[in-house]
Amino acid sequence: MKRYIVAVITMLGSVVGLAQKAPKAIEPLPKASQVEWQKMETYAFIHFGPNTFGDREWGYGDAPLESFNPTRLDCEQWARTVKNAGMKGIILTAKHHDGFCLWPTKYTDYSVRNTPYKQGKGDIVGELAAACKKYWLKFGLYLSPWDRHQAFYGTALYREYFYAQLHELLTQYGELFEVWFDGANGGDGWYGGAKETRKIDRRTYYDFPRAWAMVDKLQPKAQIFSDGGPGCRWVGNEDGYAFATNWSFLRSKEVYPGYEHYQELQHGHRDGDKWIPAECNVSIRPGWFYHEKEDCKVKSVEQLVDLYYRSVGHNGTQLINFPVNKEGLIHPIDSANAVNYYKQISDELKKNLVLKASVKASNTRGKVFSTKKLTDGNYDTYWATADGVSAATITIDFHKVQKVNRMMLQEYIPLGQRVEKFCVEYLNNGQWLPVDCGEETTTIGYKRLLRFKTIETRKLRVVFEKSRGELCINNVGVFYAPKAKEKYAEKASVVEGIDKKLVKADASSVVFELSTASSVKTLYYLPDQSASHQGLISDYEILAGNDLNKLQKVASGQFENIRNHPILQEVHFPPVKARYIMLKATRMVVDGQPVKYDKIAIE
Repeated sequence: MKRYIVAVITMLGSVVGLAQKAPKAIEPLPKASQVEWQKMETYAFIHFGPNTFGDREWGYGDAPLESFNPTRLDCEQWARTVKNAGMKGIILTAKHHDGFCLWPTKYTDYSVRNTPYKQGKGDIVGELAAACKKYWLKFGLYLSPWDRHQAFYGTALYREYFYAQLHELLTQYGELFEVWFDGANGGDGWYGGAKETRKIDRRTYYDFPRAWAMVDKLQPKAQIFSDGGPGCRWVGNEDGYAFATNWSFLRSKEVYPGYEHYQELQHGHRDGDKWIPAECNVSIRPGWFYHEKEDCKVKSVEQLVDLYYRSVGHNGTQLINFPVNKEGLIHPIDSANAVNYYKQISDELKKNLVLKASVKASNTRGKVFSTKKLTDGNYDTYWATADGVSAATITIDFHKVQKVNRMMLQEYIPLGQRVEKFCVEYLNNGQWLPVDCGEETTTIGYKRLLRFKTIETRKLRVVFEKSRGELCINNVGVFYAPKAKEKYAEKASVVEGIDKKLVKADASSVVFELSTASSVKTLYYLPDQSASHQGLISDYEILAGNDLNKLQKVASGQFENIRNHPILQEVHFPPVKARYIMLKATRMVVDGQPVKYDKIAIE
């Protein structure tokens, strides 16, 4: 009799389950591997190569092989740092734009195989792969499509060379979680001594569908990164944040590596046809490669925490770069700040006050999809609304007055990204008042984190105002972080320098007159900081003198990577006594645009 009752209960449960079907999925949808990738949340970048020893950001491709000679290189130190900072993996720049290879490839002599490091017996890609395995970290690789070293770059032969090297990396170093293709492609380089500018069609030259197919075949779990994915996308800046409105979709046929309208990538395309979520890349220092002068410019714990909320907390992942130094180690300041940042985030989001609260919803699909699923710790269970219901409210009752200043919301993205608009309110003296988090409350996606001034309340509610379909929310968290700041306030970083006034400006140059003839040795150039970053200077000359009509050139060069990373630029030159200083653009990032800047300082 007892068995019969159990069988009937089981059968009835099955009937209830069948009656409560999951909401219909809304395309575009992520692959299972994309969902697992997003769950990683934070992971590390490592930039290391001849640029490290030549104090460069974009090596020209002509650095001598003997210059690459780290004396204490320790990939396990890198892995320990990353692990202690709570990150889940490491992506290594196996080959940057200078063409130098950190593994002993058989396709070029321009590799670690012909350097003093370990008398040519080293394989830094292999050493880091082993270190990641030891410390239970996932491993990924960056392979630059551009190569400023090879004489045959721009020809069909280079394309075969590129795929041969990609095949080596995909088959020799175990399982990869991500393969990274940079959008910087074509331009000036050494090119076997030609020292010229070569332009390629970024849409067609590399035949990227061939790369996607190779990765899918040899590394099926790896996400492919580029401006347009197809696994994950660049977020459209190198400052490490996504917009508060951030869709995990792109119009895939429009976006390509080196996409002209890259600012769109900060929020994605609401009408996109393919699931391509955002990865927010940022260096812990101003530069991507190590420069000793930046030892005092490492991002603070406060800055890193702020970026976590604006990357992972804006439906992206966070990729933090560590520029390994000349010894072959992550600098102790970088390491300490990364570890302490992780501790602070862990502390701020440690105690979920919803776990001891009551949660009710204005609409529920049924018991299988009740509000209990919001806090059961199971990623694959969720609260959902009935068919056709795309707006609803969940109310959280703490049973007593609580201090709160953080909130987390997660959608069940295997069924699609849905929420388009929501608001958070708290009960104050019988009235529902809006929580001011200082940013728009539109999309949620994998995860949305809200920061706001500390409030005291017994009840909070989330009003989902607009959605692409039935609501599917699988996690809600409310926290109180007593030591946390609302948001990080960016500090001005431009040196004021010598008093000057603008005396002349045209499309390609600006001239300043100093208050008196002075000894000058540095020019600081902060590019246009508007969202569109207009008038960026690529190549420059600096001229100085006491006669405006007889200025002499004192420096020239290139502002490397300024298109993607328009930060403060410093140009140092031998001291010269002058009354007038000219910054002249010899090439613009976008041809035809006049020079624009936010600030220029001279000292």
